Amino acid sequence: MSYSAQERRSGVQLVSALLLMLSLSGCSSMDVIVASSINALNGTTVKISCVFTSCYKMDVTKFAMNWTYQETLNDTQELFMTYYKKRGMVPLRSERFGERVTFAGNLDKNDLSITLSNVQLEDEGIYNCYVRNPPDRIQGHGIIQLNVVTELPPPRDSTIAVAIGASVGGALALLILSMVVVKCLRRHRKQELISEEKMEEEGKLEAEGVAEEGTKQP
Repeated sequence: MSYSAQERRSGVQLVSALLLMLSLSGCSSMDVIVASSINALNGTTVKISCVFTSCYKMDVTKFAMNWTYQETLNDTQELFMTYYKKRGMVPLRSERFGERVTFAGNLDKNDLSITLSNVQLEDEGIYNCYVRNPPDRIQGHGIIQLNVVTELPPPRDSTIAVAIGASVGGALALLILSMVVVKCLRRHRKQELISEEKMEEEGKLEAEGVAEEGTKQP
């Protein structure tokens, strides 16, 4: 079973988002991390990721989790996978999915991901990942829009992206350099003005001194 490069990138993004949330924010409540949208090629296998963070370690006697499907937000949700205390994550009988849904996560790592094999056009829709981990009072909820396509879009030309990036980077470098030069010129001019004012002041003092000596002479 193999996954596309796009799916691997989605997994990396999810892990990165999880690490970022853990490093930048304190643990105050449950968070569910999912990709808001996933594209799947018709007839292939797709991984639908769902990871949660919680201040509390998972208690298998209190933990609850459900995966549901709905065609649109206005449609009734169809439960197709749930958590049982003694059996763990269990796929339920579903006319839509049959035996094509399997658990692909790791409960010890708060990973509730699933895989959907032999993706069909009818599988397109909204996938809901519901999590409850007492004593957290808030129920976590992740929403994923699955889009089923008959062909994946061609990869973007990286040469154009590199050229644009280089242009923007070059312009930014010139802007920074210009700002540094202007700042240095202003500082240099300010120093010159201070020197001129100091010289004028010294000249006045010398002239006053000569005038005083002239008045003192008989």
